[in-house]
Amino acid sequence: MRILISNDDGILALGLKSLERIARMLSKDVWVVAPETEQSAASHSLTLHRPLSLRRITARRWAVNGTPTDSVYLALHKVMAGKRPDLVLSGVNRGGNIGEDVTYSGTIAAAMEATLLGVPAIALSQVYGDGGRVRWNTAEQWGVKVVRALLKQGWPANVLINVNFPDIPAAKVRGIRASKQGEHEVEDAFEERVDPRGRTYYWIGQDDDGAVDGARGTDLRTINDGYVAITPLHLDLTHRPSLRALSKAFP
Repeated sequence: MRILISNDDGILALGLKSLERIARMLSKDVWVVAPETEQSAASHSLTLHRPLSLRRITARRWAVNGTPTDSVYLALHKVMAGKRPDLVLSGVNRGGNIGEDVTYSGTIAAAMEATLLGVPAIALSQVYGDGGRVRWNTAEQWGVKVVRALLKQGWPANVLINVNFPDIPAAKVRGIRASKQGEHEVEDAFEERVDPRGRTYYWIGQDDDGAVDGARGTDLRTINDGYVAITPLHLDLTHRPSLRALSKAFP
């Protein structure tokens, strides 16, 4: 099996090193094509208004001065042309991608781009809380189990798999649960500050996942209960009930 790995935290990220260790426990044929710098919350953006460059580090390790989407796109069309991967793994993201986070996530976007281009893809993220310690060992120990189980099970061509690991030691993880996408409580996640020249500026978002909860069956509750959450995300965003109602209104 040939595996391509990418991320949104950049080519030097600790999570990418963890993902490499996961991938190499699954295959000897591992390729890395990732953004040159951090691209968190880049979503599914493609660079169209400036040129992109590829920096070769080794024969199977490349950096792209663009987004996660750019990285996967160039990996499949240029770096691995004629050597199409069997699987794309994205991550391991520093922080969870649960609930509506998936709409912002560059980690999800890399897996989404692979799926659009016809390659099965899994996004992996490690939840962490206050204090900034990220339990990469949990992601590594459970990542191999999850990916192997998912490959054995299989999933549809227009679906990507979103995996989140709970913020607990690997030995205390209770198992794996299939979960639907949840929804965070809405909060004002930004800070207003003043620079030395008296100008106001803003930081959007928070630096950790904080406490998670959520309704039963959601990825948020699964993580809170100490399980690995796996969520299938469909590329078709059509809301079927609304489509049926609108079709009646506009026959």
